[in-house]
Amino acid sequence: MSGYTIIDVDTHVTETPDLWISRAPASMRDRVPHVETDARGIQRWVLGSGRGLASVGMTATAGVGSFKRPPKNYDEMHPGAYDAKARLKYMDQMGIWAMVMYPNVGGFGAQQFLKLNDPELMLTCVEIYNDWQTEWASADSRRLLPITSIPFWDVAAAVKEVRRCAAMGHKGILFTGEPQYYGKPLLGDPHWNPLWEVAVELDLPISFHIGSGDMAEGLLKTRVASYGRMAAFAELAVDIFLRNGLQLNDLLMSGVLARYPKIKFVSVESGIGWIPFALEAMDYQFQGNSVAEEHPEFDRLPSEYFARNVYACYWFEQTAPRRLIDKIGEDNVLFETDFPHPTSLYGDEVHARIKGGLSDCAESVRHKILWGNAQKLYKVAGPDAADEAKRTAAVGA
Repeated sequence: MSGYTIIDVDTHVTETPDLWISRAPASMRDRVPHVETDARGIQRWVLGSGRGLASVGMTATAGVGSFKRPPKNYDEMHPGAYDAKARLKYMDQMGIWAMVMYPNVGGFGAQQFLKLNDPELMLTCVEIYNDWQTEWASADSRRLLPITSIPFWDVAAAVKEVRRCAAMGHKGILFTGEPQYYGKPLLGDPHWNPLWEVAVELDLPISFHIGSGDMAEGLLKTRVASYGRMAAFAELAVDIFLRNGLQLNDLLMSGVLARYPKIKFVSVESGIGWIPFALEAMDYQFQGNSVAEEHPEFDRLPSEYFARNVYACYWFEQTAPRRLIDKIGEDNVLFETDFPHPTSLYGDEVHARIKGGLSDCAESVRHKILWGNAQKLYKVAGPDAADEAKRTAAVGA
């Protein structure tokens, strides 16, 4: 039996301080994202000329901090947050064979780059990030799986970047589930057809990661003042989980899944417990409002499109994995840890949550959720005997 039992479909890599500064053309270096240190010794990402983002430690609290008290700098982080060799070592300890990787600084849909207000600079920042991510993953490209950030504000450039990164071994496409929030057409508009077409052609799933759309409210000062900072953060976290439900709702009615029967979408970091209600409600409204009469191209129910074309990820939940898998679909559920974010599973909690959440599942279903579905979706080559021996030696040491 393999010592590796998990393919983790949502993790993040804390970008290194010189990522953009060291790679951007000289004419752009004063405008690309960079790290500054304040008087308290806290390092913070700055986008362009003075627009502050989150502290570097906010994306790397696993094992060393929390949202309330994040690491001040890289030295205080778990090294696996930013160092690929340390990440692989942690994966060996946890029995995780592969990790799918998402960004931080550019936003969970690359939307932060829009704040630069310069198309050439925006595209350059996306390309630099994708190149860096590819190099980071080269520590073991079988196990560290990059997802392509795209300049979604320019469809032609996005398609070009998808092709470029696919040739470098990227495993999927990161896209916002709410392009209309950024002044772009809705998902069902033909404007996006070139993106859907290249995804189908290259057989790459499209990720809707939470926090990629309408985040206008964010961590509201009024809510912090009224509820307290941590209560406001807890409210915000669940709010953005559920926003992916709105994006799924839109996707199922957009016609995209009817027009592109082979396309695949992944709802990332949103959980799964809400899905049975959403699908049941969609089917009820679809039938009750005779949508198929208006759109004869819809040849199945929304829940059937979901079953064919959509995946969702869970990590902390205990009720849904035990009681609702048959309503969601055992072939549609993936497992993640969200390492090393504040809401992530870390260390012993990973296997404790798996044990509790999947305790009522048959071994075949458990294997699909933890391994088989992700292996098929991302075309992951499993470990060989040498990998197993190396892990045994490393963990034993």
